[in-house]
Amino acid sequence: MKPLAIVTGGASGIGLAVAERLLDDGWGVAVIDADAGALADAEDLLSGEEAIFLTADVTDEDEIAEAFDQAVDAYGPVSALVSCAGIRREMPFEQTSAEVLRQILEINLVGAFIAAQAALARMDDALSIVHLASASGLRANAGCAAYGASKAGVKMLTEVMALELAGRGVRVNCVAPGLVESSTASFDEDAERRRAWIAHTPQRRSVEPGEIAAAVAYLLSPEASSITGHTLTIDGGFSVAGVKHADY
Repeated sequence: MKPLAIVTGGASGIGLAVAERLLDDGWGVAVIDADAGALADAEDLLSGEEAIFLTADVTDEDEIAEAFDQAVDAYGPVSALVSCAGIRREMPFEQTSAEVLRQILEINLVGAFIAAQAALARMDDALSIVHLASASGLRANAGCAAYGASKAGVKMLTEVMALELAGRGVRVNCVAPGLVESSTASFDEDAERRRAWIAHTPQRRSVEPGEIAAAVAYLLSPEASSITGHTLTIDGGFSVAGVKHADY
């Protein structure tokens, strides 16, 4: 039987690209998403593959437990978890309500926490977890007070889990994308915002979902067996850009 990888937020964007890559690499994949319409589209797209498609909200512990149980019934214990479920909203700090902050933290951070605990309780002899962080969780970006805080939390969650769980055969890492095409980021619909990101990205381009999926596939693979607690940044150099030649 193929090893089971669970992908939350797997019905579209980066999550769908990850699901497709893992299927190509020989995993049995459980795609979990709260968007029933997107999930149906993903099921049509991946028809005939070794995949199961389950509707669940990552912020609901009971729904996640039920979905994980269905995945385990279909494919056996969990060998990998990729937490891609997330939400991004950009607005100035003073315009960010506590309600918006709570919503973003609940989906991006608490959701990753709930999924990780569910995977740990249903793990195989070993387990590899990859969380989706963000370049906005590594450095300050205007408009990202809530989103950046949630992704900085994901990075720290990753590191603490890696520290505590290494002795149990569990590896925990995260990938931190910059500007990604076909993502949930608000700048996908905001040409001016997108231009600003590109202008501050040394490679002067966005990241493709397939590039994120390739990094996830590596972190889950035996070749990365000694890597844990690591954040792999995939952002065209955005997070390390300082004063560039053209700026002086």
